Amino acid sequence: MKYIDSILNKITMYRLVLYYLLVLLGAAFVFGFFNIFIIDPTALAFSTMVITLVCMATNLVFARVFKAAPNVESVYITALILALIITPVTASDHAGVGFLIFASVWAMASKYIFAIGNKHIFNPAAFGVALAALTINQTASWWVAGNIPLLPFVLVGGLLVVRKVRRFDLVGSFALVALATTVLTTPAFATSGNFVTPITQTLLYSSFFFLAFAMLSEPLTTPPTTGLRIIYGALVGFLFAPNIHVDTFYLTPELALLIGNIFSYLVSPKGRLVLTLVGIEKMANDVYNFVFIPDRKISFRPGQYLEWTLAHAYPDNRGNRRYFTIASAPTEKNIILGVKFYDPASTFKHALAAMRPGGTLVASHLAGGFVLPKNKNKKLVFIAGGIGVTPFRSMIHYLLDRRERRDIVVLYANKTKDDVAYKDIFDRAQTELGIKTVHVLSGEKQPVPGMLIGSIDAKLIAQQIPDYRERTFYISGPRGMVDAFTTTLTGMGVSRFRIKSDFFPGFA
Repeated sequence: MKYIDSILNKITMYRLVLYYLLVLLGAAFVFGFFNIFIIDPTALAFSTMVITLVCMATNLVFARVFKAAPNVESVYITALILALIITPVTASDHAGVGFLIFASVWAMASKYIFAIGNKHIFNPAAFGVALAALTINQTASWWVAGNIPLLPFVLVGGLLVVRKVRRFDLVGSFALVALATTVLTTPAFATSGNFVTPITQTLLYSSFFFLAFAMLSEPLTTPPTTGLRIIYGALVGFLFAPNIHVDTFYLTPELALLIGNIFSYLVSPKGRLVLTLVGIEKMANDVYNFVFIPDRKISFRPGQYLEWTLAHAYPDNRGNRRYFTIASAPTEKNIILGVKFYDPASTFKHALAAMRPGGTLVASHLAGGFVLPKNKNKKLVFIAGGIGVTPFRSMIHYLLDRRERRDIVVLYANKTKDDVAYKDIFDRAQTELGIKTVHVLSGEKQPVPGMLIGSIDAKLIAQQIPDYRERTFYISGPRGMVDAFTTTLTGMGVSRFRIKSDFFPGFA
């Protein structure tokens, strides 16, 4: 698992989904070529080409009309999903070609026309095929989901996507409710109690897995917190069941998803921010604050994150969209992005480093449940490694601005004293609020005043925090670090229910 995670950490969620879809199309083409299942590889290639070209052209037109920065990865992902759920056609099938064009145009259009505050509401591919069904009587077959030879590819790739974005809560609630509703609304179950057949049919021959893995988990149409994601998944799962209908109108998978998208929009932060860079501040070795002025006020809780989009040429596997915690507090007027630069740096960070005051980027999809508890009397421990300290910088600055005292101990690990970021803020918190910060350095050979040499382990935790069993632990850093500390704490008798970890798709 560690090896898999190390690979996944080098790829953005969007790039991983793109590779996933390309593998499915490639496997389908090979299976069709060798007649492993009935699919015309020539028709598949033609349909994919038509859909991709139409999506690219349509997106380019709308991006210029609406003066928006186009995201090429998003275009390709939508195009490939459409190619996998619409039955492939040949050039001689004029009605079929018209369906491809219609669904592709409206899929792209939905991101601009049906958007509020520059944030699209609907999954583009689902919108395109749903509108085609309602207006020109052409329906998606979801052929990728009905072919048993492709099922292993759908499952393995899909699970990697869900692991990458850590949305097992969402997919789990969808799966549980979808299967339960399907069984309970099946006539055979009511008459004979047979639940095996409807479950088998759903798992093997429906859009169940592909919808959950490739479309339901899309971050831009997903609610921001765990509880809301569970409700969202359950809602789509209920509506997904094939026997759910209103009078004679039966819902399709894409309609179930679109209704869920509406719910997600209603409970999620609205719109996108245009952020203008006003300054860059060095905080530590290779750590910089990028200070932005937002085009409008944003309401968020300390510890939450945004998806940051910075268009640049020839993006690498990490793409032009990244997730970063907001380093500033809600009480500050500027938005601060705290970034550590590694060698070699990603193309995103190269583009970020090249920004100058007056340059802009776009941020959206405010989310995250890694926030201070509402109970102000709860005892807390913050454990951070390196740049993982940014959510704690936001929280501590917020408490300082509000003069709010909380019982918090911060354990902050770095290699050297020059790697320590935001020390001034944590020093202020100790003086003004009594919030203790323990700096632990693993790479220093000589003692450093006010800091410990070594690593944060069970012994150090017990020494520095005698009442650790009474506290809730917040851990922020790379996935490997979070997992290691979780193991350490549970081994010390700390309940997993009192361990919160910071995660967002593509921790950087």
